[in-house]
Amino acid sequence: MTGFKNFILRGNLVELAVAFIMATAFAAVVTAFPAIVLDLVGKVGGTSNFSEYTPGGVHVGVFITAVITFLVIAAVVYFFVVVPYTTAKERYFPSPEPGTPEDIKLLQEIRDVLVAQQTGGTATIMPPADPGA
Repeated sequence: MTGFKNFILRGNLVELAVAFIMATAFAAVVTAFPAIVLDLVGKVGGTSNFSEYTPGGVHVGVFITAVITFLVIAAVVYFFVVVPYTTAKERYFPSPEPGTPEDIKLLQEIRDVLVAQQTGGTATIMPPADPGA
């Protein structure tokens, strides 16, 4: 029973449960938003549901409605989730400064000293290899 209690109270599981509940609630908002936009399009264009649009007998209206819904949902997710998350992440967890990290600099200095000791101090120090190459 102790193992089960530890499993349930594990931080990651609780965070996952909260995220799932919040995502479910947010999904209702995201799916309702295209209906509002399509209604606004309907006020301007005369119809908010393009499903009946069939030029030349080809049913393209369903596709047009699906594309508009997709674009609206993508915009909502981007502007209400991605942009605030990125802004908060950079504010509270800024990216490291460009350049060589201190531990790499220290390792390079150690390498240089070892090479100098092995060659009697007359060796030419090679620049460090690019770790991204």
